[in-house]
Amino acid sequence: MTASLSTHVLDTGRGQPAADVRVELSRAGTPIASDTTDSDGRVSELARDLEPGAYTLVFHPPSPFFRRVELELQLEDGHYHVPLLVSPYSCASYRGS
Repeated sequence: MTASLSTHVLDTGRGQPAADVRVELSRAGTPIASDTTDSDGRVSELARDLEPGAYTLVFHPPSPFFRRVELELQLEDGHYHVPLLVSPYSCASYRGS
């Protein structure tokens, strides 16, 4: 059993994808993968062949308030898509498809 992870970042304050956002994935404090969102705000394959378990996904969004958004994820078998919606003073995430 393995998992894979993709993401995208939407700047809801501007109504546009957020390009050039650094995204990092780690497990137990050890870096696993990192990338920067493309012009459409996406990282289509941040990581694959991940063992089941707990991971930390960190975004560095274009927000004057949220300088770092950190999510704790429990990954099992399958593909996970985890978007971040960010505006100057709010953020939200969900498990996408």
